[in-house]
Amino acid sequence: MPVYRWFARILILVTALASAGCAMVTVGDVSPREYIAQRRGDILSGRHLSGQTAETLAMAGLDDEPCERAPIPCIDALTAVSPMAEERRQSAIAELWLARATGRSLGMGPQADQARDAAYFEVARHAYAYLFFTERTASARAFEDRQTQVRDYYNYAVQQFAIALGHRAREKPGTALATDVGQTHVTVDLHTLSWANERPREVVAASALRFQGIRSTYRRDGLGAELVVDVRPEDGAVVDRAYQAMPTPSATAFLRFSGDSLDAVLHARDAVLEGHDPFQDATVSVGETTVPLAGNFTAGYGLWLARSGFATQSLSTLFGRSGGISAPRIYLMQPYDPSRRVILLLHGLASSPEAWVNVANDILGDERLRRHFQVWQVYYPTNMPLALNNRAIRDAFARTLAHFDPTGQAVASQHMIIIGHSMGGVLARLMVSSSGDTILDEVAQGSERRRAFLARRAKEVSPYLRFDALPNFDEAVFIAAPHRGTDFATNRLSRLISNLIRLPAAVVTRFGGMLADLAGDDGDAQGKKVALVPNSIDNLRSDDSFIRAAANLPIDPRVHYHSIIARRSPDGALEDTDDGLVPYWSSHLAGAESEKVIVSGHSVQETPQAVLEVRRILTENLDRK
Repeated sequence: MPVYRWFARILILVTALASAGCAMVTVGDVSPREYIAQRRGDILSGRHLSGQTAETLAMAGLDDEPCERAPIPCIDALTAVSPMAEERRQSAIAELWLARATGRSLGMGPQADQARDAAYFEVARHAYAYLFFTERTASARAFEDRQTQVRDYYNYAVQQFAIALGHRAREKPGTALATDVGQTHVTVDLHTLSWANERPREVVAASALRFQGIRSTYRRDGLGAELVVDVRPEDGAVVDRAYQAMPTPSATAFLRFSGDSLDAVLHARDAVLEGHDPFQDATVSVGETTVPLAGNFTAGYGLWLARSGFATQSLSTLFGRSGGISAPRIYLMQPYDPSRRVILLLHGLASSPEAWVNVANDILGDERLRRHFQVWQVYYPTNMPLALNNRAIRDAFARTLAHFDPTGQAVASQHMIIIGHSMGGVLARLMVSSSGDTILDEVAQGSERRRAFLARRAKEVSPYLRFDALPNFDEAVFIAAPHRGTDFATNRLSRLISNLIRLPAAVVTRFGGMLADLAGDDGDAQGKKVALVPNSIDNLRSDDSFIRAAANLPIDPRVHYHSIIARRSPDGALEDTDDGLVPYWSSHLAGAESEKVIVSGHSVQETPQAVLEVRRILTENLDRK
């Protein structure tokens, strides 16, 4: 045999041996995108099974692509494989059930919906088993990407299952909130929720909501489905009382399976879908394991504002059109909590609770502030005179406290904080001030007719012109408040708007004569037009007798008070500046513990600087207690 042929055969033999041996292992580079995909990519984020599930399937001799399309045979095969670490098995099975629930193979229609709900239920079951009943504890896997993935499978599956259950309950009113999934009976436990006896008109996934006008979304990572529940009356009826809880509360759903072992959970015949208030519950426990409870503190508030119609309603109120409000309401941003102190917010002229969107949201989003405070918002008719609104808001506030804390001993009723913007700042100052006879004397000054009228009708007038500081407050923040009125209220545009303002007929009937008499005879004698009933803009004139008197009222010495003032331009002497509507000389209060001046227009409460200042004041308040 020629030598070259002998060498050729040797070469072929060596190549064959190399092909059959370990030399098949090669190495390559992994890009950052591939790195993230390998560790984080899964059926939820990329619509393909995760690398860990693919590896687990490969251990069982299965290919991941067919398993994505037809998960059930692969689930059965994984269930039968032995030996296999249960962490691997349960996490892979949870993801395969999720592939079935989110895949297109189920089609549409009632039977498909039922199969999809059952698949989500099984996702939750196997994820729950992985999290609480496999080889290691949740804390031992705290830094593992796989546990984060499985937690997300559980949360998403419970979210979809809870929404489907809520939808069925709405379609069939009067039916029990319970269902059967295969051989497992699922009950619903809402007993800790303030709205437990109300039938929700809608259950919404918090993660599905995106808001414009809210700077930040505040939430707490953890286990459970973050939801918003719409409990507005189906007929759109308005609750006829001074107080009302926000009708779109946040809730967290947690699906608990019976059993205290892996096998018991996998074959559980009973499960409970629990409703939790994320403001009250920060953790959830299964056996001896306690984990953070997920929560969303923005979505409920944002959805309420988005569906409220406040922007239109507040203008209807100002101009006395149908659809407006005629009395103050106090909205609770979360279910009443006797152990949390109250922050009371008052908006300004032609405004509504929407004015406080970022202030309230940042308070709810700050973990320490949220733990100690609850936010109440006053929504009042801004066309009314200051004296009437002052009295009406005080009455609404008193009725609210009497309902929730009849004895007045709860923490919530003590050491409150009041924050007001613009005209709301003037009203906030009235709440923490005592009038004595100052306002009565100011109104009567220079007019024997008014003095005689006040003496004759003292019983009717006194509740509106004589009042004491409310003892519940010991901190106040006034934002762009025209304490001494504003010349803007006398210009041509303001007078035009003032002439368009209409008060409710009942108010004109009840108070028209009294307020007209209080307006005085001097105005008519001097050829000036005097309004039959002065409205809110009339009251904000710097020469208005009520605003002049209110500016001189002493603030309760127990109250720490602060000013946040806007100036349109950083140029010029501070004393000569204004925010476009309110001059510095009107907003400034001697004796304030702090005064923050911000370059901004009149809606300064919306700025990040103002929100940070409010949070500083609240934090220092906590530090003092």
